[in-house]
Amino acid sequence: MREAIIISVSILAVLIVGLLIGSLYAYIQAFYSPKIGKRKPNALDFLSKEDYKEVKEVMIKLTERINAIAFEEIRIKSYDGLELFGRYYHVKDGAPLQIQIHGYKGYAFRDFCGGHKLATDCEHNILLVDQRAHGLSEGHTITFGIKEARDALSWCQYASKRFGEIPIFLVGVSMGASTVIGASRLDLPKNVKGIIADCPFSSPKEIIKKVCGDMGLNPTLTYPLVKLGAILFGHFNPDSFSCSQAVKDAKTKILILHGESDSFVPCEMSRKIYESCVSECFLYTFEGADHGLSFLADPDKYKKAVSDFINLCLEVKQ
Repeated sequence: MREAIIISVSILAVLIVGLLIGSLYAYIQAFYSPKIGKRKPNALDFLSKEDYKEVKEVMIKLTERINAIAFEEIRIKSYDGLELFGRYYHVKDGAPLQIQIHGYKGYAFRDFCGGHKLATDCEHNILLVDQRAHGLSEGHTITFGIKEARDALSWCQYASKRFGEIPIFLVGVSMGASTVIGASRLDLPKNVKGIIADCPFSSPKEIIKKVCGDMGLNPTLTYPLVKLGAILFGHFNPDSFSCSQAVKDAKTKILILHGESDSFVPCEMSRKIYESCVSECFLYTFEGADHGLSFLADPDKYKKAVSDFINLCLEVKQ
């Protein structure tokens, strides 16, 4: 009897240890980010296919363009005490401000190489930020838009206090898009006129399960382990946030843009967000565009969609 109990306890201990090791590994793979601030911000590793050769060349030129422009370094504190870093580009006195937020394990320069130019062409000032656990911002845990949405609120509060009542637009790509959509339900300053979200995912749970499937893993079996890792080591619950739910309490206009050939975040996720939104919301999809490449796939359509939305938010007659 005693031997049976010892064996049972030993097996249970091994299972618990295995579960902890597995959840730690899942946390590191999905949510942990080392300090990458010193890495060059023009890496385009995800554009490895030969089909993307021309796109890659365009993005490199656009990234080099940003690198050549002078900016002011901005540092603020997040609600939980992290130092967040941003780059302010002054284009025109009194002009609207775009707060631009990059994607998962991305670079602000790379993810907004097109968006930065588009904002400049619109004569908007730009605050290009590094998300927590990215670039020169502090932190090591990526929370897929959960804590990042509150960081977006902090940036809006900073901008409103510093620049006064100028119109502000929150703009995000990929996880940054989910971040700004998550911020739509928060008490943003009144001068935040609109949110522009390029290829957002509908929820951390859904995108994680999708990526697990892409990796040949069983999402039903793998996701609980990933979730446990987030809770134990990242101190957040990925089930606590959903863009589809957030937009049911949205307080500002939203523009959603998404490539129909997005191989990372399915376009259907944006449709799901759009259908759930209670505020004035617009959805534009782009034929043949992969993840985050809608601007390059059809620049004219993209520019018009953004321009029309901005004019609507600013109540500019066309």
